[in-house]
Amino acid sequence: MKSVGQMIKLAGIALMCTMPLAGTTTQAAMQSGGKAPVEDIWKPAATPKGGVSWKTLEATGEKTRKDKQGYIRSKPIFAPKVKALNGKRIKVAGWMMPLQNSAKQSNFVLLAYPPGCPFHFHAAPTQFIEVEADIPFPTNEKKVHVVSGVLELTGQDESGIFYRLKAASPS
Repeated sequence: MKSVGQMIKLAGIALMCTMPLAGTTTQAAMQSGGKAPVEDIWKPAATPKGGVSWKTLEATGEKTRKDKQGYIRSKPIFAPKVKALNGKRIKVAGWMMPLQNSAKQSNFVLLAYPPGCPFHFHAAPTQFIEVEADIPFPTNEKKVHVVSGVLELTGQDESGIFYRLKAASPS
């Protein structure tokens, strides 16, 4: 007589043996220790003409540490191509995350990737920009906004905000 645990294990093995293979390329990569190809459904906003790509901004590294309370703190390690943009007027596209309950936003977060669940903020510090707009933007979280402003590299205070656009306006 077999134990319940042995029966569950045997049933699992039998089930795996009867299942069709889901893709030989993926399985071969996994069996050889490689990584299976993953197609990400979340794509960053397209780079506007004459603008800066999120790929450029995502080139910034990050140094993390735990503070005395156990919180993770991070500081940016800016790539040379990002450092060269500091203090310059740039143009970038992304999705709005409003910070005010109003029809127009003068201070909001621009996200590289489409927003997901509002209770599960998934962006890394290199994937969003705090926007301080001189000309308020109409509140619209569903459309891609093209924003131009003066890029300020931040984050040395370990706030988790690496980028800020000042004197921003819609492009």
